[in-house]
Amino acid sequence: MLVYILRRLVAAFFILIGASFIVYILLTYAGDPLEFTRAIGNPTQRAAAQRSVNEALNLDTPRVVRYLLWLQDLIFSLDARERFGLSARTQLPVWDDLTGRMLMTLKLVSAATFASIFIGVSVGIVSALRQYSGFDYLVTFVTFVFFSVPVFWVAVILKSWGGINFNDWLRDGAHFSVEFIVAAAVLAAVVGYSIAGGRVPRKLLFGVGAAAGLAGLLAWMSSVGWMLNPGVGPIVFALIAIGIAVAVTAVMAGWRNVKARNSALTAAVVGIALYYPLQGVLDGDLSVWRVLGLGLVSALVGVVIGYAWGGYDKGQSARTAAIVALLCSVVVFVDRAMQSWAEYSASPVIRNRPIKTIGDRENRLEGSFWVITDNTFSHLILPTMALMLISLASYTRYSRASMLEVLNQDYIRTARAKGLTERTVVVRHGFRNAMIPLATIVAFDIGGILGGAVVTETVFEWNAMGSMFIEGLRNNDPNPVMAFFVVIATFAIVFNLIADIVYAVLDPRIRIGA
Repeated sequence: MLVYILRRLVAAFFILIGASFIVYILLTYAGDPLEFTRAIGNPTQRAAAQRSVNEALNLDTPRVVRYLLWLQDLIFSLDARERFGLSARTQLPVWDDLTGRMLMTLKLVSAATFASIFIGVSVGIVSALRQYSGFDYLVTFVTFVFFSVPVFWVAVILKSWGGINFNDWLRDGAHFSVEFIVAAAVLAAVVGYSIAGGRVPRKLLFGVGAAAGLAGLLAWMSSVGWMLNPGVGPIVFALIAIGIAVAVTAVMAGWRNVKARNSALTAAVVGIALYYPLQGVLDGDLSVWRVLGLGLVSALVGVVIGYAWGGYDKGQSARTAAIVALLCSVVVFVDRAMQSWAEYSASPVIRNRPIKTIGDRENRLEGSFWVITDNTFSHLILPTMALMLISLASYTRYSRASMLEVLNQDYIRTARAKGLTERTVVVRHGFRNAMIPLATIVAFDIGGILGGAVVTETVFEWNAMGSMFIEGLRNNDPNPVMAFFVVIATFAIVFNLIADIVYAVLDPRIRIGA
């Protein structure tokens, strides 16, 4: 495998060199970097500005030599600040501007990627298992709509309805209308009826239960003004924790696996018992690393619980309990952040308009760790949704098609004929093989999401890599554009290499070193 990885890296290096050469030469023909200097009225200042730009971009040399000088700085420069050269406009190192902007773009893209993969694959698998049902038709319609619309249109609609109009709704009291509750209940009934298996009476019962549950929840949220001061609370957290334990056990080990079931339920009970003690810990002096450390501790506690229950497969029990414990800790984190939502909204900087449509954060806002967390979340939600909805449509369609193809294979029929449970057939035999083609889609989609981030960042006015790329094109400034290109190309190459390695993990028949 090591030889294969080295061979791919060498090939990727030369691909990156060739692609960067083409892009750089095209940029030299795209415009004149000295154009902005001609607007300077003072002849002395104009000459000084032109001399600075000439020195920064080596404009007095042929284009190919200019590219080789740029490449030399990129590869051999010992000072990171010299690696991407200077900006023609600001005469400042591009590296300094790139590092801060890259972190903001990665924050946005990471959130959108993880959310779209998890939701899209899950919905696609359920849609395949309920083929030709009402749920399948609904998912197909919705995904085709989002697959067809451009990302900038989705971003603008979200900015208007999800930001401006939603803030107005919060200002007016955040009450759900009767019409909205009825419409949501009808939709829940259709989805519940379609997802439920078995005979028609069971489907009807499931659909009615889903409609009644959602209608009651929305009516309660409207009556107490939950959207203005949200929170989970110990009772709801206990129900969520038990639900997580049941769902994770059913998927990971099967509900009949007594040891895994007991491990998961024990992890959930421990989380419920620690709900109030954790509130005191989370009210203390926190940082991102401390929160991540607490999440790691919760997973380790789950591993200990799984091994303590024992059984013939301690590893499976440990994995199940660790996932339950980690997910419960995530719910506790979200609950604590929601408890600070009213304080965040009431800040004189926010002025009771918490959903932000411009920028990546409010620099004037001061407060606790949780207020700053809410500030980050409120700026992330709309651009993340814009990127997620477009990618989610692709993952849903591809995962559905891949799962349907796998479920029609002979080895699936053989597994069912041997008497294996449906969970074992779907999860161990179907899902794992269905993920092999999706590994390629994920690798290619990373570049697509980064490309879509350019448009999304422009709509939501994020000062990230997308705006740096657009500014570089408008100002005929090649170095910021080349920095953007190198970062995007590197991510595409790395994730394609990761996809090839994932092939071997998902399918032992594949030998990437062959």
